[in-house]
Amino acid sequence: MREYELTYIVHPQVDAEGLTAVIDEVKRAVESTGGVVHKVEPWGLRRLAYPIRKVREGQYVFMQVGLEARGVAELERVLKLKEPILRHLIVRIGEEE
Repeated sequence: MREYELTYIVHPQVDAEGLTAVIDEVKRAVESTGGVVHKVEPWGLRRLAYPIRKVREGQYVFMQVGLEARGVAELERVLKLKEPILRHLIVRIGEEE
C-alpha cells in the first residue's frame, strides 16, 4: 500500500454540514477501494489563483491516505463525478531514492 496526499477544493456555497458530508463521501470512496484514511484537515475558505467555473474562492480539504495503485484511478473517477468538488490533486509521498 502506497501513501498519498489528496487535496481537493469544494464549492464555497457548500455549508458546514454539506462540507462534512462531502468529506465523508470521499472517505467512503477511499475505503471502498481498499484504502485507509490517515488524516483529514479542512483548511477553510481560501481565494483561488484563477476562477474555476466562475468561482473565485473555495474550501480546501487535505487528506493523507493509503491506497493501492489501482485504487488511485477509481478515486480520481469518483472525485470527478462529485459536483461540489471543483478540483482535486493526488500526489504520491513516500521513500526518496
